[in-house]
Amino acid sequence: MIEEKKKEGKLVPSEIVVRVIEKAMKKSKTKKFLIDGFPRNQQNVDAAENLMKIEPNMVLFFDCPKQESIRRLSSRNQGRVDDDIETIKKRLEVYYECTVPVIDYYFSKGKVRKINGGKSIEEVFEDVKSFILELSKDDKKATNK
Repeated sequence: MIEEKKKEGKLVPSEIVVRVIEKAMKKSKTKKFLIDGFPRNQQNVDAAENLMKIEPNMVLFFDCPKQESIRRLSSRNQGRVDDDIETIKKRLEVYYECTVPVIDYYFSKGKVRKINGGKSIEEVFEDVKSFILELSKDDKKATNK
């Protein structure tokens, strides 16, 4: 079912996503996680908060122009079922309709760190790496108090 939803450019039901994430988190020996692409909609937010009793400390928002997103996604050539142009366009429609309100929600809570995703991939990587190192330093300072 997950592959079918991806091929259609649709989101996997929140209960399934949350259970997969929860299972992986319980298996892990760490208490901190970087979760890519979640939450994608309000149902994901509600499921995470109500079923898992978690809320992210920080959300990384990659602000990338639509045309650049289409170019990158269509040229990544990973052989994924959701890599064709029509599916990419559907995924972006879902993103603007469902995910942008979630980003706005976390912005209102002061939890969003905006990354300029329109830069080169190397520059974006360096920006993210710097931010994570900064978080790591802050975390160590807080632990030593």
